[in-house]
Amino acid sequence: MDKALQTMIANMPEKTGKSLEEWKVILAKQAFAKHGEAVKHLKTVYGLTHGFANTIVSLSKQDDDEKVDLVAAQYKGKESLLPIYNTLIAYLVSLGDDVTITPKKTSVSIIRKRQFVLIKPATKTRIDLGFKIKDKATTDRLEPSGPFGTMCTHRVRLESSDAIDAELKGWIAEAYQQSV
Repeated sequence: MDKALQTMIANMPEKTGKSLEEWKVILAKQAFAKHGEAVKHLKTVYGLTHGFANTIVSLSKQDDDEKVDLVAAQYKGKESLLPIYNTLIAYLVSLGDDVTITPKKTSVSIIRKRQFVLIKPATKTRIDLGFKIKDKATTDRLEPSGPFGTMCTHRVRLESSDAIDAELKGWIAEAYQQSV
């Protein structure tokens, strides 16, 4: 990263009222088809200069591409699990504007103030969904955390999108509520 870009990022909170990370969160909530649409949105809605708007969109796009690559690598050879993953993500982002999706090499962390759900393609036919829910009894379906260890308190094994039912959504919402 060149010095001018570093300076621009460092000055962003003072000049725009938000840090680069805060702007990225704002953009992540929108679905812009084109770079120019996102730049125009930041300029018109938030009054940013073209330079700041363009930089924010460019750096956000870079992050998005990296996240897509990480998720694609996780599901290589496990493509049949992508509908389950996509259904989970759609529900998770509907919980609130403060939900952050953070793909890693082998899993995807779902964070509010802290991680409350972890999505991991465990086998070619199953996703393991880890939760952090305090004081929740285990059941046949809501198992102990297993391979997640202390990262999660519970685990649910998902083999189809049909498993993302009201009961599962309730547990996800409970984990979300406790993650403040």
